[in-house]
Amino acid sequence: MFELEYKGANCVIITTKKAKIVVDPRLSIVGMKDVSTKDAVELCTESRFSVNSRDANIMIEGPGEYGVAGLDIKGIACQRHLDSEKDSKQSTIYRIEAGDLRVGLIGNIYEKLSDEQLEKLGVIDILIIPVGGNGYTLDASGAASLVRLIDPKIVIPVHYADSSIKYEVPQSGLDLFLSEISAPVEKVSKYKLKQLPITQTGLSIIEVTRS
Repeated sequence: MFELEYKGANCVIITTKKAKIVVDPRLSIVGMKDVSTKDAVELCTESRFSVNSRDANIMIEGPGEYGVAGLDIKGIACQRHLDSEKDSKQSTIYRIEAGDLRVGLIGNIYEKLSDEQLEKLGVIDILIIPVGGNGYTLDASGAASLVRLIDPKIVIPVHYADSSIKYEVPQSGLDLFLSEISAPVEKVSKYKLKQLPITQTGLSIIEVTRS
């Protein structure tokens, strides 16, 4: 079992048979209510997106390898979108393995990944990636380039224009990203995957509406 809810910005809630993962739960940074991480894995692409809850099962906000609740999680240090190569790497991308399912989680990073970073990320089934751009996160073109490099079966875009979210920088709409990638699009309120492994050929985009 794999279920995904989208809460806005980079925040998603992933539920498997054994675990609950809350990604970047500090939504107060965009004028919304923070998401509870009680009894969950709090997983953050940057430390500023953490709520540092004492009620979380575990809090992960950096590079390393972690095993918790039947999950194997690998964090890979990355350059943030606005930082230079000389700056320390303050963002983390993640590879999450839940049984036969491999999930890639991308935050607000510079669009070019090194061969070493791509090798650590490995083969990915589902890729969660921001697309809103405008100098804050990956734009449609940069996100599409990374999708082609990583070559997942399913892409779930996040962090795009939403009239009820007060982004620090205005974000572009999802249509720009969809126009960059010619792939079938399915719109759902919650993404549910019951059968593993994913056997489809070709790329699909899942638009998960914010809950």
